[in-house]
Order: sequence, then structure tokens, then C-alpha cells
Amino acid sequence: MPTLISNLFDLTDRVAIVTGGAGLLGTMHAEILAEAHATPVLIDLPSTNPASSAKRLSDVFGVPALGLPADITDPLQLEKIRDTVLARFGRIDVLINNAANNPKMENREGKNFSRLENFPLELWDADLRVGLTGAFLCSQVFGSEMAKRGKGVILNIASDLAVIAPDQRLYRQEQLPESQQPVKPVTYSVVKAGLVGLTRYLATYWHEQGVRANAISPGGIYNGQPDEFVNRLSKLIPLGRMAKSDEYKGAILFLCSDASSYITGINLIADGGRSCW
Repeated sequence: MPTLISNLFDLTDRVAIVTGGAGLLGTMHAEILAEAHATPVLIDLPSTNPASSAKRLSDVFGVPALGLPADITDPLQLEKIRDTVLARFGRIDVLINNAANNPKMENREGKNFSRLENFPLELWDADLRVGLTGAFLCSQVFGSEMAKRGKGVILNIASDLAVIAPDQRLYRQEQLPESQQPVKPVTYSVVKAGLVGLTRYLATYWHEQGVRANAISPGGIYNGQPDEFVNRLSKLIPLGRMAKSDEYKGAILFLCSDASSYITGINLIADGGRSCW
């Protein structure tokens, strides 16, 4: 008997951990999981109040969402979260590695520290520790639990800049000398490309344990950026615009559900066609 389409996307009783769950994209990921009847567990820094975000999900979608404050670079905190989730729900089915630093582009003391020549080692270390080491640790702690159960999904949130280089012309400002021109920091590309490599590793490492691992590389999301930047970027995208904040929900649900049961180790590029040019 054929499987009903609605059943392919149904996540009832599945427990899904979302790191960076109180942020812009993390909130969208959690919403589509909740709409599909999963139980989202939002992990984020205490300052973001993930419990508040989880309460909103529970109120809107009627699911027992949970918000837990944690530093994902601390293995002991992650192990504590694992134990808390297992004690409350008895299982872990999905991990979305979404947390990342958002490296800034700004001038300090007459020079732009985002430029490669000036980029501080402490920022390199911090960005890689959250975006890449954090994803590794979460995969280690939560992915191992899925492997023990014989089934699970890991989804790494990469970026179109995992497959193409940043076009630094997007950020140029008139009348600034070259040494002060803002650029997309090197760590963003390195972290996102590293997540794609981690995805392929995990997909082949736990294939016999029934754990699938995929990545998604979203394009830029409109979030009130200056008109000049939006216009420049839109001209590089065949669809002619930036993404809406909720426009990746369908792809997230697909990769987290049984609809993608024969897909592992891929990087789904969802960039409005930008990487085609």
C-alpha cells in the first residue's frame, strides 16, 4: 500500500533539537518542526531566553516545546541537556546544527578588522568554536544517542558561501580607503564550508546505524538590510530577490522527515539560483 504524502512529512512524537533556536533562522526551523507535530528543543545562550521562544511554540502549535540555555562549546552542558531531554521525552530524533556567530564588518581605530589582514586571532577562534566545534560536539553527543537507537537525522545549516566565495563588492562603501572597506569575514566561509565536510563525514560514519546527515546552504535572508545592499545582491540572484525569513521551512521539513529517507550526505543549495551564475 502506498505511503500517504501527509505521513511522509509527519513528525509526530519525534524530538528535534535546534541549536541557536532562539535566533532568526532557528525560530523558523523550530516552527516548521512544530507545525509537523514534532517536539522542538531549543538550545541557545541564556541571554536569548530560549524558554520564552519554546513557550510561544507551545502556545501556538500545541506541542510540548522545551527551551534550554547552554553554551554548545561545552561538552558537559551538552551532556546535561541530553540527559534532560531523554528523561523528559525518552528519545532524540533530529538535530539541527544552526548555531553560529555572526561576524561583524566595522571599522575600529581607522581600520576595518573584518579584513583578512586585520582579522583578530581571537575572533577566528571564537567563530570556529561556535560554528564548527559546536556542531561537532552536538553531533557527538546527540548523534551518538541516535546511533544507539538505530535512527536519526542530523541537519547542518551551511550557506551559499559554503560553495561560492563572498562577493566583497556587495559591501563596498564610497569614499572609504581600501584599508577601511568592509568585507565578509573569512570565518563565515570557513565555518560554512567546514559544515558541509562534517555532513559528508557523518553521513558515511553512521550509515549502518540508520543516522542520516545532510546540509542546507541558504542564500541571504532579507532582514531590514540597507536598500543599496539589497539591490546589489538581488542583481546576483536569478530569482531577483533575497529570501524571506520563512522561505526555507519546506526544505527543512523535507530533510528532517521521512520524505527524504533515501537522501544522506547532500548539501541542498537554496540560494535563489545565485550559485548558478
